[in-house]
Amino acid sequence: MHTLLKTAFLLIASSFVATAQNIQNNPKSNHGNKFEQLGTILPDANTYRSASGAPGFQYWQQKADYKINAFLDEKDLRLHGDEEITYYNNSPDELNYLWLQLDENQHNPNNEANNFDGSQKTLPITTNQLDALDYKKQLQGYGVNILSVTDKNGKALKYVINNTMMRIDLESPLATKQNIVFKIKWNYKIPERLKIGGRGGYELFSEDGNCVFTITQWYPRMCVYNDYQGWNNKQFTGRGEFALVFGDFEVNMKVPADHIIASTGTCSNINELLSPEQLSRWNKSQGSTTPIEIVTLEEVKNKEKNPDKINFKTWKYKAENVRDFAWGSSRKFVWDAMAQKIENKNIMCMSYYPKEAYALYNKYSTKTIAQTLRTYSKFTIPYPYPVAISVEAANGMEYPMISFNFGRTDTDGTYSARTKYGMIGVIIHEVGHNFFPMIINSDERQWAWMDEGLNTFVQFLTEQEFDNNYPSSRGPAHKIVDYMRMPKNQLEPIMTNTENIAQYGNNAYGKPATALNILRETVMGRELFDYAFKEYCKRWAFKHPSPADFFRTMEDASGVDLDWFWRGWFYDIEPVDISLDSVLTFTLDNPKKVPVKNDTIKNKKIQAEEFNHISKIRNKNSGLKFLVDTDTTLRDYYYYNPKEPAPKEEQTIKNRNENLLTLEKDEFKKYENNFYYELHLSNKGGLVMPIIIQWNYIDGSSETEYISAYIWRKNEQKVVKTFVKEKEVKSILIDPMKETADINENNNSWPRMGSTSKFDLYKAKTQGRGESNEDNPMKKSKSKKK
Repeated sequence: MHTLLKTAFLLIASSFVATAQNIQNNPKSNHGNKFEQLGTILPDANTYRSASGAPGFQYWQQKADYKINAFLDEKDLRLHGDEEITYYNNSPDELNYLWLQLDENQHNPNNEANNFDGSQKTLPITTNQLDALDYKKQLQGYGVNILSVTDKNGKALKYVINNTMMRIDLESPLATKQNIVFKIKWNYKIPERLKIGGRGGYELFSEDGNCVFTITQWYPRMCVYNDYQGWNNKQFTGRGEFALVFGDFEVNMKVPADHIIASTGTCSNINELLSPEQLSRWNKSQGSTTPIEIVTLEEVKNKEKNPDKINFKTWKYKAENVRDFAWGSSRKFVWDAMAQKIENKNIMCMSYYPKEAYALYNKYSTKTIAQTLRTYSKFTIPYPYPVAISVEAANGMEYPMISFNFGRTDTDGTYSARTKYGMIGVIIHEVGHNFFPMIINSDERQWAWMDEGLNTFVQFLTEQEFDNNYPSSRGPAHKIVDYMRMPKNQLEPIMTNTENIAQYGNNAYGKPATALNILRETVMGRELFDYAFKEYCKRWAFKHPSPADFFRTMEDASGVDLDWFWRGWFYDIEPVDISLDSVLTFTLDNPKKVPVKNDTIKNKKIQAEEFNHISKIRNKNSGLKFLVDTDTTLRDYYYYNPKEPAPKEEQTIKNRNENLLTLEKDEFKKYENNFYYELHLSNKGGLVMPIIIQWNYIDGSSETEYISAYIWRKNEQKVVKTFVKEKEVKSILIDPMKETADINENNNSWPRMGSTSKFDLYKAKTQGRGESNEDNPMKKSKSKKK
């Protein structure tokens, strides 16, 4: 039982003492604590990028327009191309040279990145593993062949190739606000994608002898030149994806006459390419809200049996304000399409897939595209492009308006739930990449999380709107716990360069998606988060944001200080482990008499000692007169003069009691039925987070209380907080809905509850079905006894 006294001074004094104690006990209180602003960690704001996180008033970015002619040689498995690039220098700088990306040189046998990673044999050993060890032999003949680089008049330009990068040296500097036109001719051997690896290539279907071609990262592309790092010419090693320049494309693709092309942009000569029946279906699909097959399964089967390997057709495509261009080509493609209205504009949602994926893709793919556009447009910006495409290609990769995904059925047309949901998830994810980074154009080669993490977060929101029971693999906080409880020498911050991440899936996808989900659901709330997140997307659509732009915009648009959150989740590796160490429970009693401590007498003794010490100093000037002696009205019971007798104890008690009064009976009724719980919590993981408390009462009811993470600001290791409840509490649970990614649930409850372990239960084989005593130690021991 605790005695209740009505006092203001006492509470204030106690609070001050507790604060001082916390600061004294906290080793980080005076330097570098978790609640310090990011300060110099973030780059300084400037006229290009403002402190609010928005583009500055002098923000600029480059532009590159492409005119490309491509020829797909199916017989020799080679792609030939020539292109004309118009590059606009919108920067304030003169440029003496230009940098371009040659991603297909990833497969060049002399590319040094092929030897960046170690290799260790694993059992069982496969032929693919052995072939990979002899990669130079395996890659013989691959890589880009640059045939010529000239100016617009055909004059040769000097160039240097450095692995996956090419520098073109200009005869005279490219001045600010000027542009240059130059031309490149090239070709390369198309890799067998599932064997050689890479994002693009061909896949041979041995059953019918036909191929699906995925033509990606296929033409020399301009590198980004921007305000905060100059040329982004970091080598392509196969993991870190792309930083690219927006521009307009005109692309002509010459392919076998019976091929169907899926591509970035819109086809300008579709009337010349489709049969009358197919063209009629195409026109009908543009007003249909359910998928219509433009190229049917039966038509595909007929082409597979009778391929046209003599004649060719040229598909002409245009795309505006895109950062890249990709396409797929095959006679195996079934093609279906439907229209999805986004802000009064019909977007063509289309799927292309071989018969091997028909049962899944025909049922789900195009409708999944439409759902993705609806959901992403709600949480980011309205989808701005005219088409969105999913191509089944046994992998997952994204480009503007087009993505390549997986999802094939078994030979009998059936599929598992895992395959179904895996396919839907990858379609959502890759189509969602149209927003991150195809439109909100972050630098994937530097910061994978800015596109993969943000995209995985909105993918999770889309999956939850697709199916209430959708088995999302990333997004919910508890899904990242196993990763966050790993040894610290196996972890790295989210703010790790893309090429250096060891746990890529967890660090680039899972942890940032989880962090954003926690931010939305637990820290900020949906209304504040959604507005700020959408503001970031609007500010940086068709621009080049950096991490600081995202961090600053989220705070600027929400009014929530999140530096502690960015510091803990993005710059550090500490996990969440909030422990409920103990709970003190008490009720109140109304005293008949106010208890008096000897504090006043003790204080008088201390004052006397201090007076004697001061007197020794002041005796040097015996003529000194004190104001409290000349004006005695300034004296109170704290005044002490050794020349005068000390106040009587009764008077001291009376003066002390002026701040403590007993309660009248009616006043005490307000408090007498309350229950008080003093919770002692510790931050064992290190990552500060809100404290979520579920109170379970003896009457069977419960309530959940959210305490801001700022409760840790004065002591990052321990928190003591007292709560008043009108009902008696039976039990307490911290983070009941697993919202914070707490790695240890065993210390989250009061009274303490142990975790339940699981073990595998098997039915033993009978001796007659092949079990030996060697397999069963119990039987083995019994036989010994015999």
